[in-house]
Amino acid sequence: MPCGEDWLSHPLGIVQGFFAQNGVNPDWEKKVIEYFKEKLKENNAPKWVPSLNEVPLHYLKPNSFVKFRCMIQDMFDPEFYMGVYETVNRNTKARVLHFGKYRDVAECGPQQEVDLNSPRTTTLERQTFYCVPVPGESMWVKEAYVNANQARVSPSTSYTPSRHKRSYEDDEDMDLQPNKQKDQHAGARQAGGVGGLQWCGEPKRLETEASTGQQLNSLNLSSPFDLNFPLPGEKGPACLVKVYEDWDCFKVNDVLELYGILSVDPVLSILNNDERDASSLLDPMECTDTAEEQRVHSPPASLVPRIHVVLAQKLQHINPLLPACLNKEESKTCKFVSSFMSELSPVRAELLGFLTHALLGDSLAAEYLILHLISTVYTRRDVLPLGKFTVNLSGCPRNSTFTEHLYRIIQHLVPASFRLQMTIENMNHLKFIPHKDYTANRLVSGLLQLPSNTSLIIDETLLEQGQLDTPGVHNVTALSNLITWQKVDYDFSYHQMEFPCNINVLITSEGRSLLPADCQIHLQPQLIPPNMEEYMNSLLSAVLPSVLNKFRIYLTLLRFLDYSISDEITKAVEDDFVEMRKNDPQSITADDLHQLLIVARFLSLSAGQTTLSRERWLRAKQLESLRRTRLQQQKCVNGNEL
Repeated sequence: MPCGEDWLSHPLGIVQGFFAQNGVNPDWEKKVIEYFKEKLKENNAPKWVPSLNEVPLHYLKPNSFVKFRCMIQDMFDPEFYMGVYETVNRNTKARVLHFGKYRDVAECGPQQEVDLNSPRTTTLERQTFYCVPVPGESMWVKEAYVNANQARVSPSTSYTPSRHKRSYEDDEDMDLQPNKQKDQHAGARQAGGVGGLQWCGEPKRLETEASTGQQLNSLNLSSPFDLNFPLPGEKGPACLVKVYEDWDCFKVNDVLELYGILSVDPVLSILNNDERDASSLLDPMECTDTAEEQRVHSPPASLVPRIHVVLAQKLQHINPLLPACLNKEESKTCKFVSSFMSELSPVRAELLGFLTHALLGDSLAAEYLILHLISTVYTRRDVLPLGKFTVNLSGCPRNSTFTEHLYRIIQHLVPASFRLQMTIENMNHLKFIPHKDYTANRLVSGLLQLPSNTSLIIDETLLEQGQLDTPGVHNVTALSNLITWQKVDYDFSYHQMEFPCNINVLITSEGRSLLPADCQIHLQPQLIPPNMEEYMNSLLSAVLPSVLNKFRIYLTLLRFLDYSISDEITKAVEDDFVEMRKNDPQSITADDLHQLLIVARFLSLSAGQTTLSRERWLRAKQLESLRRTRLQQQKCVNGNEL
């Protein structure tokens, strides 16, 4: 274990030490960040930090050092807080300087109160993100992180909030709190000051954290609190993340790994309830926050804990089997990456065999599925996303569990995925596009609010005849825009805002898809197993876990490889294109050439080659010829269906 547990269990004590040494000199904040950076470099220290993704909230000690792997679902308005404040002892008049950073509640000793008029008080700004666990994160990813984590925690049952606390958030409408006392808390508190709270005793409800049900009742909620997860069935905590430095570097839908100080003080819920009670008595014209906005932005800490961020890192990927940072320069010098690249050919061959079995013996479809799974938008030229490779796998058996089991196979290979069952009911009733709720002042999530490199499998085999209503038409349009332009237009009522994305879309269908696709490959099963579930289960159980891990590393790593085409090969490709056009002008268009170059790109990368060779170019032409021939044959069989 890293030397000294204090930085894990009592990080605020470490911060206090730096603050006491440096006083109001802002250097103390940089020293705090450097201290924790150095600590996390020691002896696998990150593995000893408890993670909110794996450890239940009630097992974590309040104000301890934690980590959280998450996606930014929404960004709230910046908030003001007291960076430095002064307390005065009512008896001795002694003054003490405190820091407010990394805290939600101002700490006051017995007989102390905050001096709001002190000239030494400084007001600072911090940003609040609403973060949720990574949508669609695969079970193997979660299990790998759990197994790697060495933090040992036990239920935190002995915690009682310290006495004499006041809220120190410097919001203007807090000063509007009426001076009143509630009967149930008579003698337990006194009105006045910031937030109208000054703890002179301890109400019973503060001695232990209220249960979730009690919290909901105390908020008078008619329905359970909506954690605003983009995908249905998601689990895990949502968090209010307070960021103090460089928050401009982050944007909505970024995936982050955060290290910070956990705040779950039940007093937050009580303070927020009192603010709501007070605001209901105010002139509506004077109250800037609606009750709904207060409910959403200040949920119970037992449901939505707060994390005060010390260190934050934007994650390029969430594959736990690979180093977190895979920049092109770093990947060249990384021993792990170089050793894996040296044994790439057998891994590709095994993966091709595995996917061929999963696709019922169709090796051509398996080739294209590999290219699809390693594809990524590598740049944008004006509005055109380059590198996207949406595949329509047509010919999937109808009224079969094939597509469901194929998705299960893909889930075992990629870090994050979601299967959208394209039924009339789903298209008409599900919310695909995130929209702004101005009453609650928040972004309400939709199915298409997904982080980069998510695999989205759209299952059209379930589509029956029926009528799409207006929301259904909007949802189909949103899917088409996502596929064509790799963007989602979020609905802000009065206008739409483009959010670029990088989502791998695979469409499974019986005939040609209703949605646009970069490439259609018609499935030609070589075998039809009598029991599809048994066949797919045996396929998965036959693969060694170590081999499965190699597949996972392969599919993630190849997305980050650099790629180029030499002048010599560029000239050869141009000559080839001219020659093909000369023989048959109708045989190949500029769009076909672009498709060929994309196939050649990912074919080269799938073999670990970062430049296009003549051999790979010829192989790409061969694959495209086979694919087109197959489509023509199918058209002859089924008329004009394709």
